[in-house]
Parts: sequence; structure tokens; C-alpha cells
Amino acid sequence: MAPAAERKDFESTKALRNVMGKYFKELAEGPQQGRKTAWCTSVGPAELLRAFGFDVYFPENHGAMLGASRMATDLIPLANARGFSPDICSYLTSDIGSYLKGETPLQKMGLSGIPKADVLVFNTNQCRDVKDWFQFYAREWNVPCIGVHTPRAIGEVDDALIDYVAAQIERLLKPLEEVSGEKFQIDRLRQVVELSKKCTLLWKAVLETAANVPSPLSFFDGTIHMGPAVVLRGSQDAVAYYETLLAELRQRTAENVPAVEGEKFRIYWEGMPIWGKLRSLATQFAELKTCVVASTYCNSWVFEDLDPADPFRSMARAYSSIFICRSEDWKEQYIERMVRKFKVHGILYHDAKTCPNNSNSRYEMPQRLQRSLGLPYLVVNGDLNDLRLYSEEQTRTNIEAFVEQLQEL
Repeated sequence: MAPAAERKDFESTKALRNVMGKYFKELAEGPQQGRKTAWCTSVGPAELLRAFGFDVYFPENHGAMLGASRMATDLIPLANARGFSPDICSYLTSDIGSYLKGETPLQKMGLSGIPKADVLVFNTNQCRDVKDWFQFYAREWNVPCIGVHTPRAIGEVDDALIDYVAAQIERLLKPLEEVSGEKFQIDRLRQVVELSKKCTLLWKAVLETAANVPSPLSFFDGTIHMGPAVVLRGSQDAVAYYETLLAELRQRTAENVPAVEGEKFRIYWEGMPIWGKLRSLATQFAELKTCVVASTYCNSWVFEDLDPADPFRSMARAYSSIFICRSEDWKEQYIERMVRKFKVHGILYHDAKTCPNNSNSRYEMPQRLQRSLGLPYLVVNGDLNDLRLYSEEQTRTNIEAFVEQLQEL
């Protein structure tokens, strides 16, 4: 193998800033230009909302921004004082705290604050918290809150389940027509679903470049570059961006440019990011010549089942197939496939205090996978946004010991 080249910054980052800046600019200008705003959960029916011409806003993206900017810890107590438990989703509590205080990183993006919704549309495939979150704003603004109730712990995504979820998506049409003032057009939905499918396949190809040794991409890079896959799927802008990024990553692979200089070990990250500590974690892993090559989280926006020829049923299948709403057996088999595909040496589980639905270290899964794969694991206790629940010193020490354990294999 040729010696690894020195790491260089992503040239695509400028394009990322441009495409995300355009998204926020359009979101800010929408009401003045006569467009209506729909809120959507991050794995909700965004394609349907785009087909109606809504500007689509994703509050979980805002939650991640609050975590990454480290504003969240100061905002969460405001939501707690309003009556929201400190034990529930810290995306929810930091977002509501931001609304109550009138401070948000969105103000740096040209918005005056959190954009007011004309309609809020949820999918409980992630958790029940998203519905409660959206219902708070529905009461604040006296606007409709509608959605899809997806079963949990799904094994096989069978026809009965698809029929059940697809029927719920179709029942959204009438209220969305009333709010938007537009008649539903199936051809427009097919166009949006086709663009969303292109986006998701490109995003998957981006993530799969990390199967190369050394990897040109890390989990920490993925948490930055995933933005368009979350907030712009169904648009040509997202497709164009991932075409650019994928070309750069393939070039890096050809030139042997690594995400982590001198890569020795490869880790799988299971669970939510610790948004306010991603930079320090990325630095520590780089110093340990360890690359976090894959994650459950970044792959949560890969929707291969989307099909413009059958939009409602394919949306139902795609959004009912995500990792978070699947059974334990299915999750284990998925992680086993990912570990083998990405040539992983060990698994890091983030047990996020306020996100039990996306913490998979609480019911013996690490131990079962250790027996089946023969790989060591580490559980990091923390949270997606609330840094009061995270010990940097303890985590740093545990990661160092974990990598030492990998060296002994």
C-alpha cells in the first residue's frame, strides 16, 4: 500500500456552506414571498410537504445546532421551568428553551428566530417526544399538528404494516390541501420522491467510501456533511451537492488521502452524536490514529426503498425501515453487517441520557454482539445536547483505555 498522503480540508465544504445558506435564506424569505412553512420531523414525510410547495423546516436540525454551538445547556432549564422534564429529549428542551428565550443560531443565518409553522407534521417512527414537541408549538401558534403513528420494534416490514402507514400518509392530503391552498398533484410528488431517492443513494455512496482502508471520511465529517440529506432531500440542490462531495471522496480514495493520518484502528459509533464535543472527540481519535469509520446515526438518512412509481407505499416502507424503530434482532444483524463491511475493530456505544430510543447499550446488546463478533466495545455515558450529563475527563480516559485494548488484539 502506498504511504498515506497528508490530510487536507474538504474542497466541498464551500459548496456545503452555499447550499445550506441558500436553504436558510429561502426559509427566512418564504413568508414575505407568499410561501408557507411546514415543520417536519427529520424522518417524516418531507417529500409530501415539498410536493405541496411548503418551505420545510426540521427542528431536530435546530436542536443539533443548539448542541454544537453549546447553547443548549443554558436553554434547557427554561423548558424545564415551563414543565418539560429534564429526562426527556434534550433536542426538545433545548429547542423550546431557545424559543422561550428568543435566542437561536438561526439568527446568524438570516432568520429573526425559530420560523413560525403554518402546519406541523410528525412521524413517531423515532419516538413519542416528537409529537409532544410539535403539539407544544401547535398550541402556541394555534396551527394544525398532524402526523403518522408508526409502530415500534418492527421485525419484518410486511405488507400489513406498509398498508397501515401508507394510509396514514394519504390521510394527510386533505389537511395539507387546506393549509397550503394547493390541490395535491401526484406527478409533483413523484418528481420529489425521485430527487429524494437520488439524494439518498448518493449519501449512501458517500458514507460507503469509508469502507476503504485508510478511510477518506470519518463519522465526524459525516455529521457535518449530512445537512443536505436531512433538510434538502427531495431537492436538486441536495443531489448536486452529494455528486460534488462523492467525486471528491473518490479522488481522495484514489490518492490515498486519509481522514485520520496514520490510521491504525477503525471504530463503529452506535448512537447519537455528542454535539457539543464532536471537535474534541475527533481530535482525540486522530491523536490515537483511530478513525470512526461508520455509524448508525449518519446512515439514518439512507432511504433506499423510495420509489417514485409508488410514492405513498414506498415512503411508508422507507420511513418504517429505519434503525431506530426496528426490533433488537434486526438491529444486531444490521450492526454485524456494518462491522464487517467497514472492517471495524471495535464498537463505541453512546448511552445518551435523554434519548433512550437511540441508545442501544441498555439491554445487553453490546455483550451479545461481543460474543457474536469477538470485538471489544466501550459505552460512553453522555447526551446529545445536555453537557451536564457528560464527563469529558472520564470519557477521554475511557477512550484511551479502549484504544489500548485494541492494540492488544
